[in-house]
Amino acid sequence: MSRIEARLRELGIELPEAPKAAAAYVPAKTFGNGNFVYTSGNDCRVNGKLMYEGKLGSDLTIEQGQEAARQTAINLLAVLKEHLGDLDRIKSIVKVLGFVNSAPGFVEQPYVINGASNLFEEVFGETGVHARSALGTSDLPFNTPVEIEMVVEISD
Repeated sequence: MSRIEARLRELGIELPEAPKAAAAYVPAKTFGNGNFVYTSGNDCRVNGKLMYEGKLGSDLTIEQGQEAARQTAINLLAVLKEHLGDLDRIKSIVKVLGFVNSAPGFVEQPYVINGASNLFEEVFGETGVHARSALGTSDLPFNTPVEIEMVVEISD
């Protein structure tokens, strides 16, 4: 068992089957001389169903948004596991880009995306600390509250 899989187990996290692409794209793509992987956006599905739907600030609390972001991060790890074969190949989580389905006037997107950022740090330690943007948007596909994509540096 890999070091990261052991850490996930220690945290009580079981990776789901990697989500499949919902349209004409690939879930992850390696680039930059094979040193980086860029993931497509993921949402907070559990067993194919969104764990929450709606907008932060009207339909959902910040805590629910953080749970959705955490589940989205778990789904991203599943995509990376399928793409790389071994999560121990991740040298660094470089960048996380989070979109939050926001009601008018909701401005606490960074606190919502902390649900993903905190998970990456829990799992990877210093390797999981990353640059990040957290943006509010008026709508997201399928009425998901959160969509996140990421860039990771990998080893051979």
